[in-house]
Parts: sequence; structure tokens; C-alpha cells
Amino acid sequence: MDLLRFCLVLSCCMKFGSSVFSSNAPQAPAPIPTEKLLVLTMATKETDGFHRFMQTASYFNYTVKVLGMGETWKGGDVGRSIGGGQKVRLLKEAMENLADQEDLVILFVDSYDLIFAGGPEEILRKFQQANHKVLFAAEGLIWPDKRLADKYPLVRSGKRYLNSGGIIGYAPYITRIVSQWELHDNDDDQLFYTKIYLDPLKRESLNMTLDHKCQIFQNLNGAVDEVLLKFGSDRVRVRNTAYNSLPVVVHGNGNTKMYLNYLGNYVPNAWNYEHGCSHCDDDLLDLSQLHEHPDVLVGVFIEQPTPFLPEFFQRLLTLDYPKDKLKLFVHNNEVYHEKHIQRFWEENRDTFKSFKVVGPEENLSQGEARNMGMDLCRKDATCDYYFSIDSDVMLTNRQTLKLLIEQNRKIIGPIVTRHGKLWSNFWGALSLDGYYARSEDYVDIVQRKRVGVWNIPYMAHVYLIKGTVLRDELKERNHFVLEKLDPDMALCRNSREMTSHREKDSPSPESFHMLRSPKGVFMYITNRHDFGRLISTANYNTSRYNNDLWQIFENPVDWREKYIHTNYTRIFTENHLEEPCPDVFWFPVLSEKACDEIVEEMEHYGLWSGGKHEDKRIAGGYETVPTDDIHMKQIGFDKEWLHFLREFISPVTLKVFSGYYTKGYALMNFVVKYTPDRQAFLRPHHDSSTFTINIALNNKNTDFQGGGCRFHRYNCSIESPRKGWSFMHPGRLTHLHEGLPTTNGTRYIAVSFVDP
Repeated sequence: MDLLRFCLVLSCCMKFGSSVFSSNAPQAPAPIPTEKLLVLTMATKETDGFHRFMQTASYFNYTVKVLGMGETWKGGDVGRSIGGGQKVRLLKEAMENLADQEDLVILFVDSYDLIFAGGPEEILRKFQQANHKVLFAAEGLIWPDKRLADKYPLVRSGKRYLNSGGIIGYAPYITRIVSQWELHDNDDDQLFYTKIYLDPLKRESLNMTLDHKCQIFQNLNGAVDEVLLKFGSDRVRVRNTAYNSLPVVVHGNGNTKMYLNYLGNYVPNAWNYEHGCSHCDDDLLDLSQLHEHPDVLVGVFIEQPTPFLPEFFQRLLTLDYPKDKLKLFVHNNEVYHEKHIQRFWEENRDTFKSFKVVGPEENLSQGEARNMGMDLCRKDATCDYYFSIDSDVMLTNRQTLKLLIEQNRKIIGPIVTRHGKLWSNFWGALSLDGYYARSEDYVDIVQRKRVGVWNIPYMAHVYLIKGTVLRDELKERNHFVLEKLDPDMALCRNSREMTSHREKDSPSPESFHMLRSPKGVFMYITNRHDFGRLISTANYNTSRYNNDLWQIFENPVDWREKYIHTNYTRIFTENHLEEPCPDVFWFPVLSEKACDEIVEEMEHYGLWSGGKHEDKRIAGGYETVPTDDIHMKQIGFDKEWLHFLREFISPVTLKVFSGYYTKGYALMNFVVKYTPDRQAFLRPHHDSSTFTINIALNNKNTDFQGGGCRFHRYNCSIESPRKGWSFMHPGRLTHLHEGLPTTNGTRYIAVSFVDP
């Protein structure tokens, strides 16, 4: 009984003690309601950066109030020197009506170079956990007065220095801070806040601290190497690897604007692996709903010798866009190309709304010519778009112009790449000195593993600019001549920089008001479609008669499109070949253009052998069965012709002579000329080859009469050769053959003795 009484007493004591201790234990504060968070930001104009900021704020349902919209910016170029005081003044004015709301949390952030990566609930939770009344963003670099570094409180881990691009705190405390502002708009906001923070008494009375470990604010300046993208199923976050934190606010301060643009291509929901691009269809312009298509000025720039220029013009002509809505401006810097332009102008001068050509006689630099073309659109109020395209861009998508217009961006270009290479018309990042750097996503974008519309720092060769942008934002005539930069780099730098360039890096405070308003025009490229490719202009020799023939190595795709028969692939897909005689196969291989240009090249060279037995061009100097010919080697085309054999003849050989793998090598590659008065026929003979190809280079009954080939063993003749078609037959033992007489005109054939 005593034991039972003792247990009851002990139990009561424990319950009483537990209740006492639990009542004394601190309770976790209730979460701050999201309606108690007000975001204040400052923007004098609705730049592209501002719209991006508002888009991310809207995604997370932040309540945002914008200060200063429509005002003249007098706060200087804060990205390059001191300034920003105008922001403090505007915040001070705004807080006069908010100061008495003790439970209101104010988040004051920049807008042009800032995005949200998380929502109000998260930012309020982290603010509560900080357990201070005011929290400033922090960074690892001190600005603007390095002499103040030693006065900062020491931190065991994290960023030590204050950054004014992000402040969160209760309204009364924010008011107490900004009420101390008595300076000018062009004084420095960060220095103002820094001096308050460095005062120990004020720091304590205002209960201020810094977000040392980037729980809320991530300043990118000096911290780019710490930041990675963290892909989720619905959202993309920025992760700080130094502190393993997921910041809510990402600020591209200093010279990190372009890196912020890269992050903004993903954060918070712009693109992810599950859903792809979520903003690509935002604000699309539906051309079908317009009364008429917009007017476009097309600027064509031929700044160096460029292969396949006639084909370039043909693709331009076949763009699916009303030609009466296109004006053409062509700058040609190459005398060699004047014949091509003259021909195109004569055939199409009435096709376009207008057609202006500026030739090499004007002696314009690239930058000056591009300024001229762009200014034609800027000065023409009816010019809705300016489409700039270099002659080394081969647009294969006829819808390119429509697709770019419909995407409805200020500046946008289609991605075009060099065949088989990662070389393209854009850079995903820039190095510290302003030149090429490869972004993490560059290869995936080029290879279309990531498809979307991408904000990038540099593009070239082909792009579309809205006419209103030229007249309202890129007003200056000169955008292509800047220091030692090439014209496209100058344009991109002028477009993306937040303010116009100055002659001095550090103007006096009195001159800040002279700086023009921010531009910060975003430039986009799209890989939502295949648009075309870049031509290689390297090693383009213009000393020959038909120079494109030599482009089989540098530009194999364009070479094939121009010079290979349109039905060549049907050999393999539809068995499109014939066997007119036993083991003599007949198939299409060269286009009419290839045949014509090879003949022209040979006639331009002109040194036909005359069909003599003595021939110093071959080993031994004697030809048993001579032809009136010119060797490919004589015109410097032997290497290219052998490559043609390997690429286009060898696959046919494997198809028709199953099991035989040709080396694709030939010592004798030549063009034969048959005429009644020089050499009309060729006597019966065997070829010194495993197999021979014989390609007809012109048309029977149009260019010549007679001709053909007879195979004696089979008493089989082929008397109607087709231009661009090739015979393929064994060279030795079984196929003794002769060239039948050409009775009128001139017959040309290209011959190779393969695998001698």
C-alpha cells in the first residue's frame, strides 16, 4: 500500500513539474502571413530586365510596388561607379506612409538585374529564422570604400560585406534607417547603408545583420563560381555550393549581368528537363490575325569572298514572305561578287519593294555599312523590322522570317551552325575580357538537346530587330563601330550594356545626370526549329573559274546540294539504277550544274592533250590508247575528285558489286573531249582499273550527235548517255570497249580508272 501511495505522489509531482517547465519554454513564433510582405522596387523605365523581374515576382505571387516609374534617373551608373542615392530617396518617401505598420515586412530590392527563385512563404520563414529586425544582403567584395573593410564585424563563416541591392525588415525599422538620408540622388546608397551598419550603436538599436550565408540574398559578383543550377520537376533553383543554401533572391550585381541572364533562362520556371520551355509561347504575334504582313528591311552583307553566293540569293528569294513587304539593302565589299549581284539584281529588281546596292567602290568599313543598313530602317517610320543576314548564312527553312517575327522579341536570331561542328552564330557566355567563353548549356543548345528561346550575350551573322526598338531604344546611329571590336560584338555590347559608354570610367558626381537612361536590351536566339547553317569562308580561293567546285571539304553539305544529282539517294532507297549491259551499271550522280562547271573549268584551262601517244603527264610518257583530255590534277582538282569518288562512287560500288570494298583511289582522273575534227572516237581497249566510271557531262542531241560506248564481249552498246549519269563497269579482262564516233558537236565525259 505504501508503495502504491508513493507511485501516485511521484506521478503527480512529475505532471506538475512538466506543466511548469512547458509553460516556461519559449514558443516558436507564428509564421508571418504572406499578406504582410510588401516588395518595394525601383525602376524609372520598363526595361527588359524589369519585365523579367516582374515575371518572376508574378510567378510567386509577390505583392510589388514600383517606385520612380517615369522619373528621370539621376542616380548615376551604379554598375560602374558610385551612385544610387535616388533609390534611397524614393524608399524614404514611400516609407512615410508605411512607418506605423509594425507587423509589415518590407523587402526592398533592385529590379533591372534581379530575379526571384523562391516564394513569399520561404523568404518570410528565413527572415524569421535570422531573428533580426533588418537583414541586408551580403557579398564577399567591399564597395565602394575599401578603407572601411577593417571596421566590419568579423564573421567566422560567410560573406562579410553589406550589399544594398537587397534589404528585408519590419517597416518601422526600415523607416528609421532611410529617414537618416539627407544626401543627393547621385550620392552612393551602399555607402550610406554601410556607414549606418558599421556604427555599433545603430547596428544594435536597429537590430541589423547581414545575410552572411546567402539564405535569402545571392549576390553574384565575386560568387559566380559558388553558384549552380538545381533542376527540380517543376522549378529550377540556384544553389550556393559554399553554404549549401537555396537563395530566394538572385542579384546580378557588378559585372555579372550576363551570368544572371544565363540563370534567368532557367530560374524559376523558364526551362526544365520535364517541361522544356515554359515562356516560349508567351506574347506570340499571330501573323494570320494581322491585316497585312509587317514591312521588313533585309540587310545583306557580303564582307568577304563567300562560296555559294548564287544559292544564298536563291534561298533569300524563296523565303515564305510577301515580297512586296520586303525592301532589300545589299552591301558588297568584294569585286569578285559583283557579277553575282548584278545577275540577281537584273532578274529580281522588280520583285522586292525596293532594292539598294552599295558596292566596293564606296569603300565602307563593315561597321559603317551595317550602321547604314540599320539606319535605313530607323529613319523609315514604315519599317517594322530590320532583318540582317550575312552572306555566309544558308537559310534552309523558308519560314525563318515569319517564325522570328512571331516570337515577338526585340532582338532575336535563329541558331545556325557550321556543319559537323559546334561552331554557331552565338556565344552562351563571355570571358572577363569580353570575348568567347563556353556556357554550361552551349553544346546542348547547339545540338538541340535543350530547345527554347535563350537570352544570350552575343550573336552574329543573322538577327531580327524591331523597328520600334531602333527608333526608341537604340536611337544612336552608330552601334557597330566601337573601339577595336568587330561590328557584331560592338552591336551586342551597345545593346546589352545598361548605359551608354563613357570616355572616362569614373566621371565626377556632377556629371552623373548626363548619363543616358539604361538600355539593357535583351538579345535572344531560338533553336525551336532547324533554320539552316553557316558557310565556311575559310580558304575560299577565287582565282579559278568556278570556285565553288573546290568546296567539297570546307562545305560538304552545300557542295552536295549544288553538285550531286537530285536522284542520287534514290539509288539506295528505290534501287534507281539500270544495267543496260552485263555488269555495266548506269546511275545518276552529278547535277547539271556540276557538269556545266566542270566543262567550263576545263575549257577555261584550255590545254587539251590532242589525243597524242606521247604524254609526259603519265608514268613512262606514253599512252597506248590516248584521248583528247585534261587531267583533274592539271587544274588542281585531283584531291577533291578523289574525295568525290570515296563519298559518292564507293557506296554505289558496294551496292552493285556486293562484297567488293573499293579503296576509292585512282591515278587517272580526266575529262575527255570528243569532236569530229579532233578526236571523234576511241578504239577498243581495256582500262587499267578494277572498275571505271564514265560520267556524261553534256546532252546528246542538244550538244552533240552520235557518241556512246560499245562492249564487245556482250555485243552491247549504250548510245544515249544522260547528262550527269555515270557508267560503272569492270576495267580489265571482261569489258573490252570502245568509244563510238561523235558525228557532230562536242561531247564531254569525266573518267576515272578506280583501284588500278
